[in-house]
Amino acid sequence: MSISEELRFDPAMMLPSRHYESEHTKFMRELMRRRPDLVEKQREARAMWWDKTPRELSEERSMDAGRVPQSPYVYSNLPDEGTAAP
Repeated sequence: MSISEELRFDPAMMLPSRHYESEHTKFMRELMRRRPDLVEKQREARAMWWDKTPRELSEERSMDAGRVPQSPYVYSNLPDEGTAAP
């Protein structure tokens, strides 16, 4: 075998092994095996922090409607674009 054949690029060598499993994946599988209740706790936490009821969404919309526009840099004394300088 010549040197050029040895140095030839083989794309298959760049692909990860099909049987490889990362440490993180192993950890998560073991955690889920030991604590199957975590899936339900995750759903409950998502519902508490992210899923909103229609009433909460309407309150949020009304609060957004009353929001006052803020300049990009609040500590600047320069006027915003589109406003007249004093």
